[in-house]
Amino acid sequence: MSRANLSPMHLSKDARASVSYWDRVACEKRFSHPLHLEWLKRYTGPQARIVDFGCGYGRTLGELLHAGYENTIGVDFSFRMLTRCRSEFPGLRLVQNSGQTIPLRQDSVDVVLLLAVLTCIPSDEGQLELISEIRRVLHPGGLLFISDLLLNGDSRNRERYERFAEEYGIYGVFELPEGVVLRHYRKE
Repeated sequence: MSRANLSPMHLSKDARASVSYWDRVACEKRFSHPLHLEWLKRYTGPQARIVDFGCGYGRTLGELLHAGYENTIGVDFSFRMLTRCRSEFPGLRLVQNSGQTIPLRQDSVDVVLLLAVLTCIPSDEGQLELISEIRRVLHPGGLLFISDLLLNGDSRNRERYERFAEEYGIYGVFELPEGVVLRHYRKE
C-alpha cells in the first residue's frame, strides 16, 4: 500500500478529524451504497482502469474483482480502512491519499467511482478541488460515477440539518457527536 499526500500539515482541521474518525471506526463500519455493475459493463470492459476513490475497506473493489475487473486501484485517506481492505482482499492496489493530488498520471484512468464520498467532503470548495483532480487523471471521454447520500426527511436529520445550517452555511451539513462533519444532498 502506498502513501501519498497525507502529512497532517497538508490537511485541514476538519479533514484531520475525518481521518481520525474513519480510522477509529474502520473495523466496525459496513457500507451498502450500491455499485451499478450493469451501468459499468455497458460503458466499459474488464480491462478498464478503474479508481475507487474513497474505497474504505474495499467492498466495491471486491465486487469489481468478482465481476472480472482486475485493473483497479483503491484510494482512501484512512490507513486503517486500507489495512482492513488489504486483509479482506489481498493483492489489490491501494493508495492512501487525501485527493488533493492523486498520484496517477494525467489522462491515465478510464473510470473513477465516488460512492458516498462527497458526503465526507462537506465544503463546495473541497469537492471542486477533488473533482478537478479527478478530471486530471481521467482520460478524455473517461467516466466519473458519483452516487451519494440524499437529505433525509426524518425529524432527527431535519433537526441536525437546521442546527448546523447557519454554522456551515449549507443546509444538509452536520456534525456527528464523534466530531466528523458530513453532508447530505438535495436530489437536484
